[in-house]
Amino acid sequence: MTTQPSFADLGVGEPIINVLTARGIATPFPIQTQTLPDTLAGRDVLGRGKTGSGKTLAFCIPLVERLARMRNPLGPRGLILAPTRELASQIAAVLEPLAAVHNLKVTTIFGGVPQGRQVTALRSGIDVIVACPGRLEDLMKQRIVRLDNVEITVIDEADHMADLGFLPSVTRILAATPARGHRMLFSATLDNDVDKLVNRFLRDPITHSVDAADSPVAAMTHHVFHVAGAEAKKELVQHLASGTGRRVLFMRTKHQARKLAKQLTESGVPSVDLHGNLSQPARDRNLAAFTSGKARVLVATDIAARGVHVDAVELVVHVDPPADHKAYLHRSGRTARAGSAGDVVTLALPEQRRELQAMMRKAGINVSPQQVVANSAPVQALVGDLAPYQAPVAPTTERTPNSSQRSGNPSHRSRSAGTRQRRHGGDQRVQRQGGADTGGRRGAPQRRHTSARNTSE
Repeated sequence: MTTQPSFADLGVGEPIINVLTARGIATPFPIQTQTLPDTLAGRDVLGRGKTGSGKTLAFCIPLVERLARMRNPLGPRGLILAPTRELASQIAAVLEPLAAVHNLKVTTIFGGVPQGRQVTALRSGIDVIVACPGRLEDLMKQRIVRLDNVEITVIDEADHMADLGFLPSVTRILAATPARGHRMLFSATLDNDVDKLVNRFLRDPITHSVDAADSPVAAMTHHVFHVAGAEAKKELVQHLASGTGRRVLFMRTKHQARKLAKQLTESGVPSVDLHGNLSQPARDRNLAAFTSGKARVLVATDIAARGVHVDAVELVVHVDPPADHKAYLHRSGRTARAGSAGDVVTLALPEQRRELQAMMRKAGINVSPQQVVANSAPVQALVGDLAPYQAPVAPTTERTPNSSQRSGNPSHRSRSAGTRQRRHGGDQRVQRQGGADTGGRRGAPQRRHTSARNTSE
């Protein structure tokens, strides 16, 4: 009988083990068991595996352990690159308690917010940066941050970076770090030129894989529900959202995500939306409401398919079927994470069935479709106990300081429609430049950028 190694057996120090124990993490997951001996020894590692495999701790633990041994007053000394703001924030949330026990300072760098606080943090002295490539490269061009002393670099979800067109930026950033630095790259696949990144920047990497990159999760149960029409689908979605546990509902468009979250909340199911038209504070606020349980339902576009990691999501519903099989697997990966079980439901109108069948085949999912209505037995089994009705709370209007000032100034309120239209058109150009869903690829003027997002909301 093989004994499962402990974190101590793998070489993790007692201070970090104590932090993990306090969080209820006692046993390493397979990706951690495989990679930690090599990463703690300073070997370059290529980690491959599906979402929810525990890879964030797999790179956060060795980064902190090794930086704690290599004291150098000139920072930053650690760099983690992530494709989206949500993922960067959640990596930082995992990393900060580990770093704190060794007095290492962590900050996040991403677009969609004014850069002032990020600049202040960098100038105060930072050990580890968790960044999206766009804003980080902007700050490098402004000579606010240098990467000459980076000793350890992590690239997380490199394949998603490639999908978003970030690889040229990632390449320039890695080229600015010392050539002999320690590097770890985690990616579900090596297509879209990710292999070129590996060949150029990783030295004799050790490859560790946990299951096939595109395989379904064993603890995940898949369901395909055929519905007769739009009205039957609306009733079914309402019922699927009405259970007591956390649910994530995926929509194709930002407008539909916002609309559905509002409808559910007004019907007594507290819900929040997550999509590219939200400002960063609004994203953070909505995600915090979902994480804390204040909202039971998260209605999201594909922005959440890879960048949001919340424990104990019982059910994922593809209200709108995804564009391809990869998107299906990544959306579905919001449930059944790190050994937990979960259910995934895909809804299909008559005109969507053939395309959905082909997509499920590519995803390796073999499931028999069921024709259902809201009160069908398979639906009732997934919904379980209905949550009590919760009266909606009147929404608060998000304002920037400038918008608050304008609201109290009659001269601003009486601006001509033509002036407002010109401002709105300009803000749209800034928003497109900033990259709402991806953390921002360009350095858009921050005051106008925030105004654009509030206008869209």
